[in-house]
Amino acid sequence: MSALRVGVLAYQGCFASEVFGVPDLLTMAAHVAGPDRAGYEVSVVSPRRRVTASGGAVLAVAPLREVDVLVVPGFELVPGLDMDAVLDPLAPEIAAIRSHGAAGRAVVSICVGAFLLAEAGLLDRRRATTSWLFADELSRRCPGTEVRPERLVVTDEGVTTTAAFSAMYDFALELIRRHSGADVARTTARVALVDDARTSQTPYVDARLLPRPGNEFSHRVMRLLDQTLTARYDLTALSDAFNVSTRTLLRRFADETGQSPLEYLQSSRVRRARHLLETTDRTVAGISSAVGYQDPATFASLFARHTGRRPRDYRAAFRRGGG
Repeated sequence: MSALRVGVLAYQGCFASEVFGVPDLLTMAAHVAGPDRAGYEVSVVSPRRRVTASGGAVLAVAPLREVDVLVVPGFELVPGLDMDAVLDPLAPEIAAIRSHGAAGRAVVSICVGAFLLAEAGLLDRRRATTSWLFADELSRRCPGTEVRPERLVVTDEGVTTTAAFSAMYDFALELIRRHSGADVARTTARVALVDDARTSQTPYVDARLLPRPGNEFSHRVMRLLDQTLTARYDLTALSDAFNVSTRTLLRRFADETGQSPLEYLQSSRVRRARHLLETTDRTVAGISSAVGYQDPATFASLFARHTGRRPRDYRAAFRRGGG
């Protein structure tokens, strides 16, 4: 096998850590593999002569060249930022991405780098992912894309997208696994202290950080559900509290949030349970009761459906200290 040519596309405002994260892990993998296995030929490329990354770091870049895999890092993004204002000045980079994809060569985005792939037309009629915080925005801008916000890495017909920041290592380990073998990928993960068994970004989602619709009705319903978190769910009583019919409550809540009040209550209970698992020594049965479920098995099943992990597994992975 020949060396795999990997190019990282640097551009104004990109995250420098996402420019160098994948190359650094590939360098480790090459050392682990030894000289008898094909390594990696990595370059940082750009259509510009000078690139300044987020935070003011000036990056040394090479001209665009033919590579086997083109990696597109993410950039600084906060909810509410004008995405068009960010993407419009990146027309040369988007053209380079489009050209590389049209040649049938692999393209990879890290985190919100997916929005550059979308502008290049590479996500049309494909499955994709990005940071859970911006998955809805990607869905809105790309109605022809099946956005999978629970996935860490999605590959569809040569186009790979990843979740936020550290998911670049999940992608890099898969690339190492394919090019250098499972044993090299496994050892590289151990050397770098990188988790090579992650499958979902769902356990990391914090619904409090997600943008909420501005309509006051759903906010009032949410507040009441949060205040009565452990009470039995009673749709009729909930409707009566807001002087509307059950049908009207369901319709208005769904129009504003895209979910039902019960789905919101379940996610709120899971969010509270996550906090208790992370910060206290309470038993799973005790936490189950504390968030409104008398049957620990029912609670555990719901928790796993929302987070991708059973409660005890979640505690083992995310425990922050004793209660």
